[in-house]
Amino acid sequence: MRFLRERAVDAVEDMDRPDCDAARLERTYAQFPLVNAVVSGWHGVYRRRIRPLLSPTTATTLLDIGCGGGDIARKLAGWAARDSLVLDITAIDPDQRALDFATSRPPHPRLAFRRAFSSDLVGEGASFDLVISNHMLHHLTPAELQGLLADSEVLARRAVIHSDIARSPAAYVLFGAGTAPFFPGSFIRRDGLTSIRRSYTAANLRAVVRPGWSVRSERPFRTLVQFTPGNVRA
Repeated sequence: MRFLRERAVDAVEDMDRPDCDAARLERTYAQFPLVNAVVSGWHGVYRRRIRPLLSPTTATTLLDIGCGGGDIARKLAGWAARDSLVLDITAIDPDQRALDFATSRPPHPRLAFRRAFSSDLVGEGASFDLVISNHMLHHLTPAELQGLLADSEVLARRAVIHSDIARSPAAYVLFGAGTAPFFPGSFIRRDGLTSIRRSYTAANLRAVVRPGWSVRSERPFRTLVQFTPGNVRA
């Protein structure tokens, strides 16, 4: 598939358009938990990278940047509560439509949503033990990506984990085939295929991340971009 050899940097996901159909957008947010349960791999990341940093007595703080409908933040809050660990999560997104959906769901006592960019929190002098994002990197311009990495270094005290889709023909074919019979009336399939076209490969990311960052390929078709404060910075 020659069209996947390079990132489709100019492609736009329908749900990102300000005039997209509101009902389809809401159904898309509602269907994200099912999609992410299959493809995002966050339960494994929680077990390996996040849970070992949590305490049953002292609160650990986590920032979820670009949280969308909030399903990953809710999953993390639920897993920590199930394990009797104290995790306070702040989930931010600049899109009011995403926050309207996220805050329409039942509240969680240790999860707060806010409309903001990561740069807003840097400007406020905020900091968190952990900083994460899910499927956000491919939405960013090169300058925005560098800005996010720089913001993450400032905001995180213990670890940064940005997880994104990895572009590949296999990911494109399997996602297209696997979602074709499902998700009617939403942007899931069309935007998912656009996301794969827009996404980075691990090699792409290794070529552009800041000093001190690591890039790791994960299954299925994911890339983790990670930083531990104390590593060399530019």
